[in-house]
Amino acid sequence: MEADTLHDLTAAYALDALDPEDAREYEVHLARCERCREDLAELSQAATALAYASEAPAPPPELRARILQEASRERANVVPLRPRWVRPVAAAAAVAAIVAIGLGLWAMSLSNRLDSRERALTAQERVTQILARPDSRKISFDRGTLIVSRSGDAALVLRNLERPKPGRTYEAWVAEPGSSPRPAGLFEGGDVVAVPLDQPVPDGALVLVTEEPDGGRQAPTSDPFLQVENASPS
Repeated sequence: MEADTLHDLTAAYALDALDPEDAREYEVHLARCERCREDLAELSQAATALAYASEAPAPPPELRARILQEASRERANVVPLRPRWVRPVAAAAAVAAIVAIGLGLWAMSLSNRLDSRERALTAQERVTQILARPDSRKISFDRGTLIVSRSGDAALVLRNLERPKPGRTYEAWVAEPGSSPRPAGLFEGGDVVAVPLDQPVPDGALVLVTEEPDGGRQAPTSDPFLQVENASPS
């Protein structure tokens, strides 16, 4: 994997959205990349500043309880911000809280030197906000994860998605039962793609992805290559 691509995986690594092979490759890169180590350190610093900023709202108690519950249930849900060779700077619950609350601040702190990625960082902030909600749940499928809050706000996190052909783009759609698909956002491919959806995803709705001409369309012009249902948990 190219160095520029590995740099772009920092946010995905913090979100634990990389598959094991990509995570190992990124950690090898992290060991020799000062820039990426600084980016992860800035995330930690942002969370520390958040804790002492009187004007910033405290995270809801439900979020803390959810993080601790998930951390005790499955180790993989506690996101590591540093590889094993770096001395840990916080307990596991604090690290998880950093991921849930601090990623948006971290993204903004980098925006002045990542102007070309401003749009992607803004999308990442939106995805992070949905992830941080205590009522959000994850629906995993072979290509990634659909995150949906109780209010229907939703995001897709996709892995290993090839770039669309020249003059083409990917378009997400939300289709409620008995209704035509509604456009929910345009995006490109990549190793890890975070896509906040522009339409709510109620229970029973389908999230579709098609390849469309640049600029997107108001109705799909091709068959979806990805389809995920927001099925109510049993």
